[in-house]
Amino acid sequence: MAMTDLAHEPRTPSLPISGMLLVKLGRVLQRRFNDALKPSELTPRHLQVLDELRQGPMSQQALADRVSVDPTKLVGLLNDLEGQHLVLRRRDPADRRRHIVENSREGEARVDAALAAAAAVEDELLAGLDGEQRAQLRELLVLAAESSGLSDPCADPAIDAATEEQDVRGEVV
Repeated sequence: MAMTDLAHEPRTPSLPISGMLLVKLGRVLQRRFNDALKPSELTPRHLQVLDELRQGPMSQQALADRVSVDPTKLVGLLNDLEGQHLVLRRRDPADRRRHIVENSREGEARVDAALAAAAAVEDELLAGLDGEQRAQLRELLVLAAESSGLSDPCADPAIDAATEEQDVRGEVV
């Protein structure tokens, strides 16, 4: 019986699992987003809050729900943004227990610049795709997110927790 040298047998390259590709791309994208946002002094989470507030003034509770963050963590984010004069908070005259939050003029300008930087990162990452393919990719990602039970395809508590930990440490998790 002859021994076979397995090292010399040709192997069929395996295709990566889609989920693993998404994880790898997510890590690359997260790192690039963080780098692109540094000049704006915003984290991805800050940008998410400012972007959501572009819809108009809303209560802190509504904002917490819309960005899928614990209300106590939102207070810290809003403190950061208020300290940079990017958001305004005021008591709701109809219910003094509630705070209404909105972007300041400076916040609107900063979110515009930060979104432009994020879009440039996305353009770089998706440079190999044409416009139709990019639209199709987005549709497929939204469908996959919705079918996995995410009520908001752009928010995942597990990912958000990792992002919050990363934001605190300033590194990719």
